Amino acid sequence: MMNARTGRAMTRIAHICQSLADILTTPIGSRLMRRSYGSEVPELIDQPLNGATVLRIYAATAYAVLRWERRIALTGVQLQRDADGAATLILDGITNEQGVQIAVPVKSGAST
Repeated sequence: MMNARTGRAMTRIAHICQSLADILTTPIGSRLMRRSYGSEVPELIDQPLNGATVLRIYAATAYAVLRWERRIALTGVQLQRDADGAATLILDGITNEQGVQIAVPVKSGAST
């Protein structure tokens, strides 16, 4: 398992984190040779974040993880938002019979 930026070896859990970030921040249809790869999260995250949109984000997250990252079984998803507009998905799951919590930034905050 290799870090996509540095090329260095990484642990299984670090590789899963890298994979989840890639899946959840890649818009569906943006990969030329793999059009169905990614998630609807990038499309949904900029919509008004009311209760219905948040539920759609949770569903899109669960579906994308189930489809593209089989090494983790999700047990929970939460959306955290900062005052500056940043958004992070907190994923609870099980991998290798071990509970994990992974934070995946899905939207950066306003630049100052």
